[in-house]
Amino acid sequence: MNQHLQSKIALNNGVQMPWLGIGVFKVEEGSELVEAIKSAVRHGYRSIDTAAIYGNESSVGQGIREALHENNLAREELFVTSKVWTVDLGYESTLAAYETSLNKLGLAYLDLYLIHWPVAGKYKDAWRALETLYQQGRVKAIGVSNFQIHHLEDLMKDAEIKPMVNQVEFHPFLTQKELLSFAKKHNIQLEAWSPLMQGQLLDHPVLKEIADKHGKSVAQVILRWDLQHEVITIPKTTKEHRIIENASIFDFELTKDEMDQIDALNQNRRVGPDPDNFDF
Repeated sequence: MNQHLQSKIALNNGVQMPWLGIGVFKVEEGSELVEAIKSAVRHGYRSIDTAAIYGNESSVGQGIREALHENNLAREELFVTSKVWTVDLGYESTLAAYETSLNKLGLAYLDLYLIHWPVAGKYKDAWRALETLYQQGRVKAIGVSNFQIHHLEDLMKDAEIKPMVNQVEFHPFLTQKELLSFAKKHNIQLEAWSPLMQGQLLDHPVLKEIADKHGKSVAQVILRWDLQHEVITIPKTTKEHRIIENASIFDFELTKDEMDQIDALNQNRRVGPDPDNFDF
């Protein structure tokens, strides 16, 4: 399982997605972000996750171009994700939003395009647009974000194509057991955003004890826990030492007992909005 940083999982359409990527939520446009992308690629990352609402696709694109050039990589060697924001959910508007994201990123295609939030009455039209982009070969894989089981069931009633990924808040205080087992049953790959709960878990005593046993940091233990649950993870950071640290999770394994201990920390507690009750 997950032998190295460039290990991948085959999505339900056969496209290969790296287990670990870098997220750029709340990182502003500018040189810090460009350097973070370049640093991540230099240290072996091959997956980058952004979104229209982050307002940083231009810098992400610049970072990607410079990283490809400096590391002598082909575009195909990177896996790039973006997401359509709530105001653009609709058939034509989602198609237009995809073009806008591509233009800002300066890319010819995305590897994964997601519906960012399940806005009632709107996500089915947006999904039709994603299906169109996929059928036209404009995007390699399509999926959703922040969808609960009932959203997925509702979407799949009418969908021609099943989502390949569901990116959700997932960490030891929000273990999403039912959602994870539903996703596995339907061959939808779960992906964790905010895996470190925006830093709130980094001094948790149970996690510290496990980390000390392995000579690892709490962050490394949590990210390893994601992987052993077969959940893709995209920790956000711009600091080079964290980029390196977050990737050093392939040289140890948590025991079943340690996995159970971490699972037992669940409080169904979110740091982000509730997918059943948001107003944007």
